[in-house]
Parts: sequence; C-alpha cells; structure tokens
Amino acid sequence: MVRSFLLRILPFCALMTVAVATLAEPAAATAWQAGRAQGAASADISGMYTFLREGEFVQITMDEGRLSGYVSRFGDADSDKGEFIDQFFDKATLQGDHLSFNTKTVHGIWYDFSGTVSVTPGKKAGAEGYRVIKGTLTQHATDAKGVDKAMQRQADFKSFPADLSQP
Repeated sequence: MVRSFLLRILPFCALMTVAVATLAEPAAATAWQAGRAQGAASADISGMYTFLREGEFVQITMDEGRLSGYVSRFGDADSDKGEFIDQFFDKATLQGDHLSFNTKTVHGIWYDFSGTVSVTPGKKAGAEGYRVIKGTLTQHATDAKGVDKAMQRQADFKSFPADLSQP
C-alpha cells in the first residue's frame, strides 16, 4: 500500500524538484539533469550492442533487477569458422554505471568484461549509439593442455537502434 502510494507520488516529486531547481538556479538544474542522464545510463541497459566485428553483438537484458545476456560471435577455430556461436553470461553485475560479465566457455573460449555504461550526449533515446559500454575485454582461450591464454583489449560496445533490438 505504501509502495503503490510512493510509486504514484514519485513522478510528481521529481517534477517539483526540477521546477524548484530551475527557478532557484539554472546551473543547478543543468547539473541535476546531467546527473539524472548519467544515472539513466545504467537504469535499464537492455538491448543489443555491437561486439568486436560487424555482425557480432552483445545482448543484455535487465529483468526485475537481474542482469543476463549473451555474446553472439563468429567462430574462429577450424571446426567452427564463420559459424555463429552464442556464449551466455555466466556472471553479470551492474552497480551504478559499472558493468561486468563473464561468459560461459564454448569451444575453449570465454570472455571477461569490465567497464562503464554511458549515454552519448546529444543522442536521443533509442538512437544508434545512444548508450556506449566502454571497458576492458579479455578473451580467454584454453589450449589442448588446459593452459589459459588471455588476450586483453579496450572495447566500445554501441547500442543498436531501438527498433532493431525489439523482439
């Protein structure tokens, strides 16, 4: 009962806060809006993002505060070259604007990512590249002897347009 009351009054309180900040000091309103936009970057990051090569992507889903997803990529080994491989997240967390995930191992390869989610200034919600996830991607490859070889790189994953990521 209290929760439903709070959910109904929350938009009104947010609107009043903006109005007061705008009347009190325009700079404060601008700072508040910028902070709100940054907070929105990690609010619901569900959607498709570019991955390493054209045609590859990362699918991220936020559902009731739970983060899940997968990487869909082309195989590189002789046995799977050119075939799509889906590697589901084994672990994934989103704390504020910090995103991290590990994929499950497929054909001896798995990925580890740690970075931040941001909104591109000037882009409208739903536009291509509205959200960008930047960070460090590590590709782990296990050889026949079980030795892990890690290769790190900086990665930028840009959101697909909203109409393409809708089911």
